[in-house]
Amino acid sequence: MPQVAIKRVDGKKTSTPAILEEVNALSEQIRQRAFESFERRGYDDGSALTDWLQAERELFEVPESELVEREEKFEARLSAPSFEPSEVQIIALPDALIVKAHSSHTQDRGDGDIRFRELEQKDLFRRFDLPSPIDVEQVSAKMDKGILQLTALKSKQADTSGRRTVSA
Repeated sequence: MPQVAIKRVDGKKTSTPAILEEVNALSEQIRQRAFESFERRGYDDGSALTDWLQAERELFEVPESELVEREEKFEARLSAPSFEPSEVQIIALPDALIVKAHSSHTQDRGDGDIRFRELEQKDLFRRFDLPSPIDVEQVSAKMDKGILQLTALKSKQADTSGRRTVSA
């Protein structure tokens, strides 16, 4: 299984990596589109998640995915059949896993004229907010047969309430 590179952001650094700034900008685009849906519905509460997911689908390729929580880890799987491991970026934060990918298909015209083409540029974006902190140094990602598999171990440090926390 080919490995996928992971950018780890542990919150201890004072500077924001450029990729995280880009992800924040993408999240802002989604937020604005979701708010537009909220406005169109006449500011009717109760559909924030639906608005957010619809905005993601309108702006990006949103893969079918799942997130499973186990005792010591989180496991996420995403369908990404048209992406190569080198086109995928994973960002591991203490409270989230973010997947971003860009793929563009080009074809030489060669000797023939193209009569039909559905291959195009694709952008994929998916953010998994996690209910408990993870150890960003213990995140792995692999691609197998068009499925991206992420594994994130939960942080081992716990606060007095029994919840896991990340040390500063």
